Amino acid sequence: MTAVVTPPAPEDAGPDDVPMVLHSAPSGPDRVFSGVLAGSSGIVLFLLVGTVGFLCYYGWPALRDGGIHIFSTTWSPDSGHFGMLPFLAGSVAIAVIGVAIATPISLATGLMINEYAPRRLKPALTGVIDMLATVPSIVYGFWGLQLISPLQAAPARWLAENLGFVPILRTPSPGQYVKSIFACGLICAVTIIPIITSVSREVMAQTPRDVREAALGLGGTRWGMVTSVIFPFSRNGILGAVLLGLGRGLGETMIVVLVLSSANQLTDKLLGPGGLGSIAQEITDNFESSSPIYKSGLILLGLALFLTTLAVNIIARQIVRRSEAYAS
Repeated sequence: MTAVVTPPAPEDAGPDDVPMVLHSAPSGPDRVFSGVLAGSSGIVLFLLVGTVGFLCYYGWPALRDGGIHIFSTTWSPDSGHFGMLPFLAGSVAIAVIGVAIATPISLATGLMINEYAPRRLKPALTGVIDMLATVPSIVYGFWGLQLISPLQAAPARWLAENLGFVPILRTPSPGQYVKSIFACGLICAVTIIPIITSVSREVMAQTPRDVREAALGLGGTRWGMVTSVIFPFSRNGILGAVLLGLGRGLGETMIVVLVLSSANQLTDKLLGPGGLGSIAQEITDNFESSSPIYKSGLILLGLALFLTTLAVNIIARQIVRRSEAYAS
């Protein structure tokens, strides 16, 4: 219910000088709806805090025994060594490779849908991108294991033989180029493309129409309008989309479990097996059959990955929000 309230007017005020204030008294349904929203938000916050609390509680024994050495390179929980650096570096490397491959493809796809595709095809193309985001990661994992990983071996060998002076373009296992960090990143890029494409397309679509038409009306080309108007206007949102894709890549599990070799060696060589490990793979392979202290170390690995992914997603959300506020 909304009521119009006229506050007392000063003695020397005229009839048109008296302000009128609207006071809204929430009705019963409004209060119920507000309560439902508040409860739902509380449940989400409780789940987040509960997850962090669970990981901290069960990971504390490993943190207590490992101390500040958790970022070393030695991983042997049964003997009190909880060095997670090779696992964390491997998870980050897979996500970074995936984002580096997916970003240009995603931006080109978003621009094509917004600026170049026929009007009738835009809904269908948008639907395809959204559908790709819903495909289970285990499907991508099997597809990558059977097709992408063997096919990328030949290009990886060429890179190692011709550009091997770059450390990341070498293999830890001479002559072998499958089950690598690079292969996982290549497959992970496919799962990241729909996320970056969807967010960046929406952000670029918010560029004011009159500004774009003015750039074209002054004699500029369409590509000139894209580079001088759309990209500068959308840069914060595009960066946020890339960070969201990075968060997805950090949390990828099934692709890593199916494709990556079991390894735990801190190295800058990414084209073959036997190099960097992965947090997701280590937890999946050893959690059920490990000792209590080993499980605590694995939970500590999960906490590190959870906090890293959470931080990346929070930063991405803030950047996208700033971009949307600027656009409005």
